[in-house]
Amino acid sequence: MGSARADYILYGLPHSLYTGKARCYLRNQGISYLERPPSEPRFAERIVPQLGRSIIPVLETPDGELIQDTIDIIDYFERLGVPYPVYPGTPLQRIVAIIIEYYGSQAMLKHAMHYRWSYLEQQEAFLRHAFASGTDAATAAKLMTRMQSYLPRLGVTPETAPLIERSYERLLEILETHFTEQPYLLGGRPSTADYGLIGPLFAHLGRDPVPAQIMKLRSPRVYRWVERMTAPGLDTIEYPGTAAEFWPGDGVPPSLEPLLLHVAEEIFPELDDKLAFMDAWVEARQPADAEPVTEKPHHRQLGTINTQFRGASVEVGVEPYLLYLLQRGSDLLDGLDGGERERVMGYLQRFGLKRVLPQGKSYTVGRRDHIEVWRRF
Repeated sequence: MGSARADYILYGLPHSLYTGKARCYLRNQGISYLERPPSEPRFAERIVPQLGRSIIPVLETPDGELIQDTIDIIDYFERLGVPYPVYPGTPLQRIVAIIIEYYGSQAMLKHAMHYRWSYLEQQEAFLRHAFASGTDAATAAKLMTRMQSYLPRLGVTPETAPLIERSYERLLEILETHFTEQPYLLGGRPSTADYGLIGPLFAHLGRDPVPAQIMKLRSPRVYRWVERMTAPGLDTIEYPGTAAEFWPGDGVPPSLEPLLLHVAEEIFPELDDKLAFMDAWVEARQPADAEPVTEKPHHRQLGTINTQFRGASVEVGVEPYLLYLLQRGSDLLDGLDGGERERVMGYLQRFGLKRVLPQGKSYTVGRRDHIEVWRRF
């Protein structure tokens, strides 16, 4: 595999959603690495000063380069060359994969955090053990309290809790049917869509006792996919003869199409409202090109909006990072000729996803020196 060597270091934690995404990628691709916790002195002494904030996961390369964010970690290795490239080479599949990755990485934070913290009493011993790993009990307790405080800004409230749980159960149902036929979302090898979903479906929903039990009892094939995604290589013993290729002809497996409908029901109108908030914020503030998106690097949100999740009113935070995820799809769409663009947009429209990719904006979000910054067009 390219020039990758055996002495990569991944700073992260077993119960971290985004660490799980990066870890699965490294394992599937056969990349040799060591995982270290952020409580290790070297992290505070060397890594945090270079990043400008304390955040995980972080990959340290053999040459001492630091790469933060799962997208950047994956893209680093994709450029080197890997056994199972994760970006489909055709436009529709690639855009669908990016949309599903967005759903898993952003919209499913509701599900992940609800099941972790709303059921604290039932799984407290497990979570205290997880958060105390590599640190002391007092520090773990403070971190757990801080994590619980994030729930309202993610849209997790007593009113939305039943909606989130029905959503999780429906997602399991959809994926269970799909994995009857396919080992991964887009066919015979994992795409960036799989890596988007595995973050919440492993670290929280497939590992914490309460949601993991639901998964095992209701959707054993989904749990098996979680195992597959955390194994080295392609663990596809149940699918003999399946080639390590994406679905042919720039199509989407019919068994995956119910997931696209589910995604649209989940992300709107919240995504519309977040994009509108950012439009107004940029228009009023006129940030310069390469200006950090927030005044302090550890602050991820610009403010809050009133919106809805499946008909329930919620107040959620707006993170410009979502544009970093979605802009890759917008750029691909902008580069298509008229016929191809019409074909892709027509397919997305069938599932209510035509508005997902930001179009016609004078700005987006990039990264400079490990920090999210505005990019002006």
